[in-house]
Amino acid sequence: MTAREEAYTAALQAAVTHARRWLASMPDRPIPPRRGADELVKAFGETIPGGPSDPAAAVDLLAEGVEDGLMAMPSGRFFGWVIGGTLPAALAADWLVSAWDQNAGMRGPTPGVVAAEEAAARWLLELLGLPPASAVGFVTGATMANFSCLAAAREQVLAGVGWDVNERGLNGAPLITVLVGAERHVTVDVALRYLGLGAPTVVPADDQGRIRADLLAEHLDRQPSGPAILCLQAGNLHSGAFDPFAEAIAVAHQHGAWVHIDGAFGLWAAASPTHRHLVTGYQDADSWGTDAHKTLNVPFDCGVAIVTRPAPMRRAFGIAADYLVPDAAGDPLDRAPEMSRRARGVPVWAALQSLGRSGLAGLVDGLVSHAQAIAAGIAELDGVEVLNDVVFTQVCFSVGDEERTRAVMNHLLAEGVTWMSGSRWAGRQIIRVSVSNWSTDEQDVELSLAAVRRAVEATG
Repeated sequence: MTAREEAYTAALQAAVTHARRWLASMPDRPIPPRRGADELVKAFGETIPGGPSDPAAAVDLLAEGVEDGLMAMPSGRFFGWVIGGTLPAALAADWLVSAWDQNAGMRGPTPGVVAAEEAAARWLLELLGLPPASAVGFVTGATMANFSCLAAAREQVLAGVGWDVNERGLNGAPLITVLVGAERHVTVDVALRYLGLGAPTVVPADDQGRIRADLLAEHLDRQPSGPAILCLQAGNLHSGAFDPFAEAIAVAHQHGAWVHIDGAFGLWAAASPTHRHLVTGYQDADSWGTDAHKTLNVPFDCGVAIVTRPAPMRRAFGIAADYLVPDAAGDPLDRAPEMSRRARGVPVWAALQSLGRSGLAGLVDGLVSHAQAIAAGIAELDGVEVLNDVVFTQVCFSVGDEERTRAVMNHLLAEGVTWMSGSRWAGRQIIRVSVSNWSTDEQDVELSLAAVRRAVEATG
C-alpha cells in the first residue's frame, strides 16, 4: 500500500468509527448539545499548527472537539424544525460523492454522477406526478430552490412583455406583481429580495394558513396589468396545510400569471396514494421547489428546483465560456445558480433506489401517522389544546396562557428527551412539532408524549 493509500485508509477508517459511534448513540442520547460554541472553539486551537499532522489524528481531534456540541438532530425524537434524518443509502452515497470529488456542473466531463442525477430527476417527476419534460436543478436547499424557480419565472414573465432582463437588467423594467399567501414561508420573501422583486402583495389566508382562493381573483383584478407571479405552498410551516391548488392556479393562469409552489416538505405528499389528494391540481403550476433533506431524508445541501419549461431556466442560469465543455443535451449548470458543485443529486438517487415507490409512500405515510399519534396523545392532556388540523407532518399546541406554554417548552428543552420548538402562530405562543425523520418509531412517539406529560404536570 502506498503512503497516499495508507493516509486515506486511516483517515476514512477513523471517520467510519466516529460516525458509527455517533449513530449508535441516537436511541439514548439527550437531544440538546452539552456545551456551547464559545466554550467549544478552544478545542480547535488558538492558532493554526506550524506543520502537517497525521490525517487520522486530525479526524480524531475533530470528532472529539465537536462531540459535546452536537445536537441529536438525527434522533427519532427530534421534532424541532422540519429537518429529516439521513437514510442509510443516502448517507453512504454522500460519502462516495465526496470521495469521487466530481464537479457536477457539466455533463461531458463528469458523466457518471450526472447520469445518476438525471435518473433521479426522471424518477422524481414520475413519483410526484409532474410534467416529464420539466427541467430539474439540484441546488443547496429550499431557499435556493425557490430562488431558482422564481429566477426562471422572472425571466419568462418579463420576456412575455418584451423585456430581456439578461440584456437590460431590472432598471426601467415593467413592474412584476408577485402575490403570496399571508402565511407563506419566509424563504419566498428572501428569494424575491435576492431577485430584486421587492415585497410581495399579500392575499389573506384562512385559519389553517391556506391562501384564500376566493380573494385571489379580487387581488389580481386590482393589480396593474403586466407580468405577474403567484407563489403557493404545499405544507404550511405551522399547520402543514396545503393551498387550494386547482382553484388558485386556474385563477392565476386566467390572469396570465406564472404559478410557483413552495413545497419544501409537503411536495412529497404526491408520492403517497394515501395523501396525494392534498396536492390535487398542483401539477398545473409552472414551477415547484422542495428540499430533499426534509421529507426524503437525504443529507443536507440538497434542494430541488423544478420548472415546466426548460428554456427560461436555461436563460436564467446558462453560462457560455470558451474553456467550458458544453453538452448538446444541456448541462446541470443550466439549471442551477452554480458552476461548480458537488453531485448532490446522487444521494437522491440512492434514497429513491433504496426505498422504491412503495417505500417512499410508506415513509411519507409513516411521518403523517406519527404526527397524528403525537397530536392525539397531546390532546388528551389536561389544559393542552392542539391548534391545527393535522393533515400532514406538523402539530401545533398550546398549554393554557402564553407564560405556561413557554414554561412547558423550556421544561422540554431542559430535560432533553425530545426537542420541540417554540413559535408564534395565529397570534399565540405555541409549541410546534415537525415529524420529519424516517427513523421515528412508536417508541419515540411514546417517549416524547411522556416528556410532554411531565412538562405539563411540572408547570401546572
